[in-house]
Amino acid sequence: MNEIVDSADAAALTALGKRLLTGDGIPMDADRGTVLIATAAHQGDGEAATLAAVLIGLGANSLADWTKALEYLQQAAESGWSPAQRQLMVLGNSALLDEAHRAVPPPDIWGRLRRSIDVASWGTLPQLRQVSDAPRIEMRDAFLPPRICQWLMDCARGGLERSRVFAPTGKTVVENSRTNSAFEVGLLSLDMVMLLTRARIAAATGFSPQALEHTNILHYAPGQQFSRHFDFLDPGLPGHAQEIAAKGQRVGTFLVYLNEDYAGAETEFALLNQRYRCPTGGALFFRNVDPSAVPDRQTLHAGLPPASGEKWLLSQWIRGQPSGR
Repeated sequence: MNEIVDSADAAALTALGKRLLTGDGIPMDADRGTVLIATAAHQGDGEAATLAAVLIGLGANSLADWTKALEYLQQAAESGWSPAQRQLMVLGNSALLDEAHRAVPPPDIWGRLRRSIDVASWGTLPQLRQVSDAPRIEMRDAFLPPRICQWLMDCARGGLERSRVFAPTGKTVVENSRTNSAFEVGLLSLDMVMLLTRARIAAATGFSPQALEHTNILHYAPGQQFSRHFDFLDPGLPGHAQEIAAKGQRVGTFLVYLNEDYAGAETEFALLNQRYRCPTGGALFFRNVDPSAVPDRQTLHAGLPPASGEKWLLSQWIRGQPSGR
C-alpha cells in the first residue's frame, strides 16, 4: 500500500484521501485520509491544499491554527485552484477584488488577500439582543455580511434536496409537514467561508464549534413551509433517547437569514404569539431547553411559507453533552 501511495500522483492521492475521509466505497480511515491529503498538498495539488485548510480549520483552537489553514488556502489559490481563489476573494478585502479579477492577476494577490482577512473579528462579535426570556430568544442584525450570505446561497443551489425530519424511530424521513428543500454541508462541502461562519456562531452562542451539527442551507419556494414543530429531541421516544445518549440533546437553534426579497415566511412561535424575521445577514437564536435542560415546549415554532419570492436560511442545530458524560 505504501509503495503504491508513494508512486501515485497528487490527484490520485487526493481522490483516495477523500474516499478514506468519507468512507466512500471503502472503510473509513480518517487518519490515513488526512495523511494522503497532506502529502498531495505538499506535492502541489490545489484541491488537496484546499481540503487541508478545511481539516485544520475544523480543529482550530487559536489564531495560529486559522493562519495555518489560510496559508494552505493561499497555496491552493496560487496553484490555480479556482475554488480556493474564490474563497479568498469573498473573505478578503474587497478593495483588492479588481486586481484578483484581472485576466492575469498580480502574482502576490492571493497572499495579499489572505493577509487582509481579519480572522479575529469572526470570534469577537457584540452580543445578541434578547427578545424573549422564556423561552430564551435572541436576535442580531448584520450577523453576516451580504457577500457571505450570497456565497452560502450559491454553494447550496446545486445540492438542494427535499428536507427531512427526525422521526420518533431516530431515522430521518420525508414528511408532508416539511415541504422545503435543504443542502446539508458535509465534510467535502465545507470550505473556509463556512468554517469561519460556524466559528462566529459558536462565539455568539457560547458553545464550542464541536457542539455544532452539520450546517444546513434551507430554501423555501412560494407555498413551501415547515409546519409547527419542536427542534429538541424527545427523551420519551426510544429513538430520540438513543440519539441524546450518543450525541447530546439539541439544546439550541441558530438561524441566519440569507436574503430578504420575499413576502411573509416569518419564523412563528405560536404559543408566544410572535413572528420573527431578520434582514439579510440577520440572526435568530433560541434555546430549545429550559435552564434545567428540560425540553421547552414553549419553543413550538414553524417556518411559514413565502407568499412570493424565495427564502434562503442557514440553519444550525447545537448539541449539549451526551448523557452520562
